[in-house]
Amino acid sequence: MTNETTNTSFSYTYSAKQQEEIKNIRDKYMPREESKMEQLRRLDAGVTQKGTLFSLIIGILSALIFGVGMCCCLVWNLFIPGTVIGVIGIAGIAAAYPVYMRITEKEREKIAPKIIQLTDELLK
Repeated sequence: MTNETTNTSFSYTYSAKQQEEIKNIRDKYMPREESKMEQLRRLDAGVTQKGTLFSLIIGILSALIFGVGMCCCLVWNLFIPGTVIGVIGIAGIAAAYPVYMRITEKEREKIAPKIIQLTDELLK
């Protein structure tokens, strides 16, 4: 009885769909440099984030303060303190948009030189 050993190899090829999925997963973990257009988009989008955050915080807190003022007037029959608290809430709500505009304007002034530089490089 002879025992013959054969050297066989096994080869498997992934489908195109699986290849694409593998490539996408691999690309997530590969270090990459940000293109100038991506950097320009990121900088432009980042300008409004700080203003949006602060105006949302001011607006939400002011609406809650306004709600407390309404509760004072309607539920607890504290008309004068409720009116004062409500007016403070209304003032805060009204101030949210100007705060957004002011912060966004300051951020635009800060980032303007970099945006101008990138746009000049991209337009060449």
